[in-house]
Amino acid sequence: MSTVLLALIGAICWGIAPIFGKLGLTRVDAMSALCVRTLMAGLMVVFWLFISGRVCVFRYVLPRSYFFIALEAILATLIGDLAYYAALKRGNAGPVMLIMSTSPLVTLAMAMIFLGEDPTWEQLVGGILIVCGLLLIAGPR
Repeated sequence: MSTVLLALIGAICWGIAPIFGKLGLTRVDAMSALCVRTLMAGLMVVFWLFISGRVCVFRYVLPRSYFFIALEAILATLIGDLAYYAALKRGNAGPVMLIMSTSPLVTLAMAMIFLGEDPTWEQLVGGILIVCGLLLIAGPR
């Protein structure tokens, strides 16, 4: 499968998921919802590892990789998703996701600073358009 197709599948899933999240948050606090979601995802991944016979892959993961993956999990899955659920509980799904969708700007800036990546002019124009869109939805009414 191509990178673009995989990214589109991810985007579609991320676009649909907040609808179910908002419906599920009706009588649930953000932390409980995050626990349920993380538990369900974890169980599915462990099941998948067992079914595919890939449980042994853990012994090949380097300690440095564990460290960086753990940091990513803390930032994205714990803090980021908890903030997302809290925002989704308090606000409307559309605006919350539009604001959450500015995360590529943070990634672009951090990749430039820490990974030495050079953005293309298309990425810079896209970033400017994202900022303009955010200003449109967050600006005065």
